[in-house]
Amino acid sequence: MAPIHLCVALVLLLAVDAVAGIDQPRREIRFAVAAHFPPFQSRNPQGQLVGLNIELGNALCQQLNVRCTWVDQVLVENFKDLDALQFDAIIGIAPTPQRQRWVSFTDNLYPFTTRLVARRSSGLMPTPASLKGKRVGVLLGSNREAFARSQWAPKGVIIKRFWLNDELVRSLVAGDIDATLQGTVEIRDALLDTPAGQDFDFLGPAVSAELLGHGVAIGLRTTDTALRAELNRALEQLKHNGEYQRILAPYRLEVP
Repeated sequence: MAPIHLCVALVLLLAVDAVAGIDQPRREIRFAVAAHFPPFQSRNPQGQLVGLNIELGNALCQQLNVRCTWVDQVLVENFKDLDALQFDAIIGIAPTPQRQRWVSFTDNLYPFTTRLVARRSSGLMPTPASLKGKRVGVLLGSNREAFARSQWAPKGVIIKRFWLNDELVRSLVAGDIDATLQGTVEIRDALLDTPAGQDFDFLGPAVSAELLGHGVAIGLRTTDTALRAELNRALEQLKHNGEYQRILAPYRLEVP
């Protein structure tokens, strides 16, 4: 009888291991976010996270019936902590060739357009020839910084980096820089739609380049193929049920 008991015990042990190996339903998505880029992601006076990426992230979690947990980051490109499993995904990041070397991306959450902003009277255009010797402000760590330093700085354009958009805008209004390379949504919110922005405008055509990307997505570990598929599916469902359009409407996104 001992061999029979041993076989039964072995079968039970294998059954337990098999159940333990089954993928458990996802209960939470931990989104990393650098909360100093209004109107995409920032904190309101009450300390709550607000903005387009926050609304979209919460809607995706609701669609997937999981809890959203937000993890504040200083830098957008915190790939080291992503690989160390400190969070599951980075929301609100443009898929560029450099970034795709380190992380995979979902489908684009929405498009964005990059424009040069300066005083209307300046006559500047978003070309190295027009901007040679001029001071152009960009946000530190942004894809616009990478583009400007790579494509414009070697041709004589002076690139000034800023940690916060508020600091950049103050420098532009004060004349400490001549122009800024920005996404249309954040510069409208920070300057053009304010009294201080009356003398400023978009100058020249939109700037398009591989280094800039053409949209905003969610960055994930390259091994997290299941999570990427879930998020892409949830995004499509939000578009079909109208929630996606409702969230985006107030932000006046430009489609390239």
